[in-house]
Amino acid sequence: MTIIIGLIIAGASLIGGFAALGGKMLVLRQPFEFLIIVGVAFGAYIVANPLKVIADTARSIGEALVHSVPRKRDYLDVVGVLYALMRELRAKGRNEVEPHIEDPDNSEIFRKFPSLQKHKPLRTFVCDYFRLIIVGNARPHEIEALMDEELETIARDKMKPYHAMTVLAEALPAIGIVAAVLGVIKAMGAIDQSPQILGGLIGAALVGTFLSYGLVTPLANNIKGVRERRLRPYVIVKQSLLAFLNGAAPQIAIEHGRKTINANDRPSIDEVENETITHAVMTTADNVQELNQKGAA
Repeated sequence: MTIIIGLIIAGASLIGGFAALGGKMLVLRQPFEFLIIVGVAFGAYIVANPLKVIADTARSIGEALVHSVPRKRDYLDVVGVLYALMRELRAKGRNEVEPHIEDPDNSEIFRKFPSLQKHKPLRTFVCDYFRLIIVGNARPHEIEALMDEELETIARDKMKPYHAMTVLAEALPAIGIVAAVLGVIKAMGAIDQSPQILGGLIGAALVGTFLSYGLVTPLANNIKGVRERRLRPYVIVKQSLLAFLNGAAPQIAIEHGRKTINANDRPSIDEVENETITHAVMTTADNVQELNQKGAA
């Protein structure tokens, strides 16, 4: 929404200022100048990037347009599932936790946290490192190094659209100049025409440079900000599990993760506590019901 508002403000300022200076609005209607710039830029983008990056760029633009970032509910689901798994591991041991890790689709724990259940890459990240903890041979510093390496790889992949858009933004002014030069060449071909016609042709050549500024760079920066916030849940998992591996109780371990959340989105200690206690009570009740059913059988 903010992108659309920003574009409206920029466009209104540009057109309004041009009209206030006495400019003729019809001069701004130059579809072929825009076709040259957009077509050359898009073709160059395809040449410079693999198909996966091009497809991911489209996804990243969609995420930026709707500002698709984790909300407080998403963070609560992350700390909730971490607390539940750590609590189960500490209270019941590896054999009770392993089924949840091996088959998260059918896990009662994961089902109680729908946003994490739908986020399969993050869910896989959680399961992979709990699996390493269950094996028990890896030391905390070894897991931390492995996590850092994987997070760096994930961040590098997620930021490819941003870097590609930044390169395009740097090239667009030059592409705009090429379009302007083509327009000037056209105007020079009509040098024997009247000053009124010649002025319109030169104006058309310069209009093409408008698209090169004020759009792609801000959009690339917005993509970067959205992607960075979408990576934050991975950092929460990392910090929480490292604290747990170093001996912290589950409630203290998830506090290590909570502190990495942006202040505007960070749930309070009370909210996290209520979330973990509520699901702990639900899990206990489910276990009691299951034991009663087995006893009755």
